[in-house]
Amino acid sequence: MSRHHSATHDSAHEPISMEKIQEVMGKYDKESFYRKLGGKWGFLIASIAVIFSLFQLYTAAFGMLPAQLQRSVHLSFVILLVFLLYPAHKGKIHKITISDLIIAAAGVSSTGYIVWNYRELISRAGAFNTIDVVVGAVGIIVVMEACRRVVGLPMLIIATVFIVYAYFGAYMPGFLNHRGYSAERIITHLWFTTEGILGVPLGVCSTFIFLFILFGAFMEQTGIATLFIDLANAVAGFAAGGPAKVAVLTSALEGTVSGSSVSNTVGSGSFTIPMMKKLGYSREFAAAVEAAASTGGQLMPPIMGAAAFLMAEALGMPYLDVAVAAIIPAALYFAGIWIMVHLEAKKTGLRGMSNDELPKFKDVMAERGHLFVPLIAIIYFLVEGSTPVKAAFYGIIFSIIASFIRKNTRLTFPKFIEALQSGAKSVLGVAVACGIAGIIVGVVTLTGLGLKMASGLLLFSGGVKYLTLFFAMLASLILGMGVPTTANYLITSTIMAPAVIQLGIPALAAHMFVFYFGIVADITPPVALAAYAGSAIAGGNPLRTGITAVKLAIAAFIIPYIFVNSPVLLLIDASIVQIVAITITSLIGMVGVGAALEGFYFLIMNPVERIIILTGGIMLIDPGLYTDITGISLFSAVTLYQVIKKRKVQNHLNA
Repeated sequence: MSRHHSATHDSAHEPISMEKIQEVMGKYDKESFYRKLGGKWGFLIASIAVIFSLFQLYTAAFGMLPAQLQRSVHLSFVILLVFLLYPAHKGKIHKITISDLIIAAAGVSSTGYIVWNYRELISRAGAFNTIDVVVGAVGIIVVMEACRRVVGLPMLIIATVFIVYAYFGAYMPGFLNHRGYSAERIITHLWFTTEGILGVPLGVCSTFIFLFILFGAFMEQTGIATLFIDLANAVAGFAAGGPAKVAVLTSALEGTVSGSSVSNTVGSGSFTIPMMKKLGYSREFAAAVEAAASTGGQLMPPIMGAAAFLMAEALGMPYLDVAVAAIIPAALYFAGIWIMVHLEAKKTGLRGMSNDELPKFKDVMAERGHLFVPLIAIIYFLVEGSTPVKAAFYGIIFSIIASFIRKNTRLTFPKFIEALQSGAKSVLGVAVACGIAGIIVGVVTLTGLGLKMASGLLLFSGGVKYLTLFFAMLASLILGMGVPTTANYLITSTIMAPAVIQLGIPALAAHMFVFYFGIVADITPPVALAAYAGSAIAGGNPLRTGITAVKLAIAAFIIPYIFVNSPVLLLIDASIVQIVAITITSLIGMVGVGAALEGFYFLIMNPVERIIILTGGIMLIDPGLYTDITGISLFSAVTLYQVIKKRKVQNHLNA
């Protein structure tokens, strides 16, 4: 879900144009580079998108089709829309070509073949014929071309490597060796079973994910982005470095309904980045704050960039348990950025906005507060035991009803149709990524690669826990570069999570570990798409923005090591007393880490103070009696020293 806001440059005082926003999105977010056609083609595409959304709503209300049928119909719509909307290359952005139509027809025929021959394929129970193999090969190639157009080359290359590995396994060295499989076996396994393209990832997309994306599209039409920004301004705009804190709050709120780091960065950044620059933040710092906060939106429950649903399915646990487990780590992530922003503002003397520039909290809530009702409704239904499908469906119904409370949020018929179109278009990148992830998962199940990779990584690290985790972190950062959130999780969890689990770490903590590092690849140079998108809005240096964003998001590099060591942070087997203690000590610890990295607490800190408070901060984040006692002692010592030093400075100035 993307949002675009008009904002003012600090220098020219001109609004950031939609053309500039679309240019940045098209450059850094491949899903945003699609045809915008009018006339008969535009009407046809809009009609297909609306029918797609209505099909998903119908099955949500009256019951899903059998797994292969639901996923095949879903994939048919996706393929058709992808090749009508996304060009083969930039030169074909303004018209649909004959080749687009031929490839779309081939893809829809391949998925339609499964729907049409569903009973026969089941009755033959794996006895595939030549036509099956040809249809499967065509379907796989079409999905891979869709990936190239919508998701990009990194994921396509990974999937291709996996297919090659499945075929040439007998020639692979060491622990990677397996007997190898024929082309026919690979094709039929990947196309006709529920362990390949039509596997769990696409199954989750065709049920939970689509409906939550559609819910986001309906909420967007009601103007919830305006609510988030106005609310963040009312709450934090007046504080030191107010606009930067607004960016953090807005991105945290938008993370509840959004699924893209780049989209978040450009959408809310077009508003917050110019405000930060206007009040004195450097271009790079302003862009880095927005990029780091927007990337954190993918770690924020309940949606987590749709990864929460995939994680629940992969681990065989209730979705609500995954969302709840992610709360404290996500809160610490945003607290870390907030603290860094606050310390930077204090260090450089940056003020907040004046009261006459800010909306009033009560006015914001009176005007748009009712838009929180659908979000509250979803949480209520999930807590009451409804499936995510039903909760999302009810959320959409409540978003329609709530919109009519105020005229300026009302979902008129054109807005209703636009929401249906937007939801269908927004799911395309996720669906294609899930289909390609199905290839990766399918090869892993066929060859046993997951356990082989785990064994190889443990062998390479000598079984040393923290060395294994370090290698898993590096691999997740590399695998996550330039890959959308859902695909990011599917790749890192399939390839890297088994190695972490073999260390004796709970499966949920292992999956969260690789997911976190896959996500922060969006702000980690050299790729750092979210950071580069932010720098394009700010007009700053991309590499410097990425480095600053990593510093701001340092919590994301520390917290995963803590929760794999002490799963209590994920609320695994945790009591209320432990939860309260962990939350308080971890927040104090983030202050220590932030102060050390900023080099400022109450005053500028010397290197010794920074080392001591950093050590204390990390120990406080790590749950445990002895670490907490040591951490609070070190933190208190530096705090006391800084307070005394500040009083001496003030007394000297007053004398």
